[in-house]
Amino acid sequence: MMNGHCECGRVQFEVDGEIDDFSHCHCSQCRRLHGAAYATFAGVLRKDFRYVSGEDQVRTYASSEKYFRSFCSNCGSSILAAPELEPDNYYVSMSMIEGNPPHPPAYHVYVGSKATWHEITDNLPQYDTLPDESN
Repeated sequence: MMNGHCECGRVQFEVDGEIDDFSHCHCSQCRRLHGAAYATFAGVLRKDFRYVSGEDQVRTYASSEKYFRSFCSNCGSSILAAPELEPDNYYVSMSMIEGNPPHPPAYHVYVGSKATWHEITDNLPQYDTLPDESN
C-alpha cells in the first residue's frame, strides 16, 4: 500500500497496488506544472487508486487532447495525469508519494523538448516523445 498527499495535506490518497511504470517527463507542460526540469511519474492502475480525503478539493482539466491533469485547488500540487488513451492507468506524481516504494527501472520521455539548460547525466533510456512513438 502506498500513501500520498498534496503539500497542504487536504488531498490524500492511497494506492493498493504496485508501480508498473516509472518515467521522468521532460515536456514543457510537466516542467511548468512542477516548476522543475522534469516530473517523475509512477504508473499505477486506476482501480488501485483511491482518494482518502479531499477529493472535493481536486480539480481536473484537459492539458492536451491526450491527457487530463489533476491538482489540489488549495495548494496547487500536481496529483496525477490521466491519459485518455489508457483508461486503466493513472500516472501519479512521485512528489506526492510518501517513502520509497519499489518501482521498475526509470526512463526519460519527451527528451526532444527538454529544457535547454538541463543536462541528463544518467544512463537511463531516453525517448524523444513516448517509447512507442520514438527512437
